[in-house]
Amino acid sequence: MKDWYDWHQPYADPASPLSRRMRLVQRHIVDWLDERPELELTVVSACAGQGRDLLGVLAERPDAARVRATLIEYDPRNVAVAQAEAARLGVAVEARCADAGLLESYADAVPADLVLFAGVFGNIGDEDVRRSVAALPRLCAPGATVIWTRTRRAPDLTPAIRAWFAEAGFTETAFHAPEDVVFTVGVHRLTADPRPLDPPGRLFSFT
Repeated sequence: MKDWYDWHQPYADPASPLSRRMRLVQRHIVDWLDERPELELTVVSACAGQGRDLLGVLAERPDAARVRATLIEYDPRNVAVAQAEAARLGVAVEARCADAGLLESYADAVPADLVLFAGVFGNIGDEDVRRSVAALPRLCAPGATVIWTRTRRAPDLTPAIRAWFAEAGFTETAFHAPEDVVFTVGVHRLTADPRPLDPPGRLFSFT
């Protein structure tokens, strides 16, 4: 079993693929905030770990108070780290110890203007990926943005994932696939109507 607390160690190296991926995700979070000045915004992050992507951005934002976020993470050690950092920064971020694969874990956290699915699709089965993408409109507010990541190790599922987003009513606004690493970062905007969160059910299980 992978230790999801120790998994964060490569962040100590700013040149690591994990750090590079996080910076790409953060760049799009910054862009998303800048496109919506003055608005009160809601964020939800699935399998959020220690929440470094979002919290790292909010730490640098003078307008961080307009963001309300829920980080859903299963490992209580990571939840504790994220909650302590949120408290240190004085931001409205709740780290929730729950299974992000269950729709009921998102109760009172959605609909969200930004949905982060970083580090999820590479750790679940292909059918779970497809089911999760199809269900993302249930987590979204109108016009919401979804940022996701996935490895391109063979067999590369990213072409299928991008097609599934289109089928679910999203328009792709960015896709990064650096040549020297295998990670990808995708950004999609919901152009279809959102859907209600109910009924509850399971989207995915970590493999």
